[in-house]
Amino acid sequence: MKKLLAFVLLLAAGGGATWWFFFRDGDHGPKYRTGKIERGDLRVVVAATGTVQPYLLVQVGTQVTGTIQKLHVDFNRQVKKDEVVAQIDPAPFQAKVDQDKANVTKAQADVLRVKAQLTQAEKELARSRELQKKDLISASDLDAAIATYDALAAQVKVAEATVVQAQAALESSTVNLRYTTILSPIDGIVISRNVDVGQTVAASLQAPTIYVIADDMKRVQIQASVAEADIGRIKEGMDVTFTVDAHRNDRFKGKVAQIRLSPTTVQNVVTYTVMIGAENPGGKLLPGMTANCSFEIDNFHDVIKIPNAALRFTPPVDATAAAAPPAPAAAPGAPGSGAPPPPRRRQQQQSRVWIQGPAGPVAMQVTADATDGTWTRMTAGDLKEGQEVLIGMIFDGNDPGGTTNPFAPGGRGGSGGRGMR
Repeated sequence: MKKLLAFVLLLAAGGGATWWFFFRDGDHGPKYRTGKIERGDLRVVVAATGTVQPYLLVQVGTQVTGTIQKLHVDFNRQVKKDEVVAQIDPAPFQAKVDQDKANVTKAQADVLRVKAQLTQAEKELARSRELQKKDLISASDLDAAIATYDALAAQVKVAEATVVQAQAALESSTVNLRYTTILSPIDGIVISRNVDVGQTVAASLQAPTIYVIADDMKRVQIQASVAEADIGRIKEGMDVTFTVDAHRNDRFKGKVAQIRLSPTTVQNVVTYTVMIGAENPGGKLLPGMTANCSFEIDNFHDVIKIPNAALRFTPPVDATAAAAPPAPAAAPGAPGSGAPPPPRRRQQQQSRVWIQGPAGPVAMQVTADATDGTWTRMTAGDLKEGQEVLIGMIFDGNDPGGTTNPFAPGGRGGSGGRGMR
């Protein structure tokens, strides 16, 4: 008798558990997550990343080889144009200048000496001609006097040319001596120093870089890489907003200054360089920072917006109610992918959105065009602001958190995007 009673109690407990799990809600059909149709603003952008750069970046080098004697400025130092920033040991260059000055003096003295000889030869030639008229000297003696005069006249020209040559050498050595004093070519700030005092710099093949000086950084430029699929929608003068990781709460503004025509291909991905001009309030933007840029393509105000997850969702075939004839779903992403595409302005397309009807999901036809990756603007359709649409399914036991992974294989009843409620 006790065994029979225990069996009856066990059977009753099992039946109660079965009723609790399967009939407690009075709903034997699938459950859906929903999102609401909203009214508001929609901003269509193209996203890209870039690097903050100064408008002007100058590499200050040296044109002479020597040892660094002094460094007058260091990192982050503000400098003015023509300010002395470094000094190369001038001693060997000063010695060369002194030597060239001596060579110029010697060449000038040679000119005076040869001219004196030429004057003497000219007088002797005149006497020889007078004597030859009186037959006191032979014709050969007169010819010798003429030859001596002509040779000395040529020597005067050679001596004068030697003076010019010596003066050119002096000018060159003077310039090299001047190059030992390194001046700043612009007003700006030192962002890099590549040498130390006592280091020898060699200017044999190319000028070694001593400093890198940027302009005052009151304005900066962003060098952004835009994919070839989006470059056709970027125009010069277009508004751009961007953020940097160092100042996450600040949003900076700029404008497209230039679209460079030279493409860059990396692993079969083609991008184009877009230069963005921007102000630098408070000097917050530093060279080399990564900028997350948003190019504003369209900006709509007070429009009806559909969650993109609703455009991607398709309920199970056996759960749908008899409704409007099915139409190809045009959504921001491929159905079942769960991944939104890059934000873009689309042509108006017929799409299908599902709502909960008395007998199950009912398809509603809408026309949509522009998306920001999360919302899509509805241009025609019977959906109203605040109306709930289906965006995913809830599976008891498999999805305790009320969310469905759109990438999980074998999901029942299609896919859904991010939960809206």
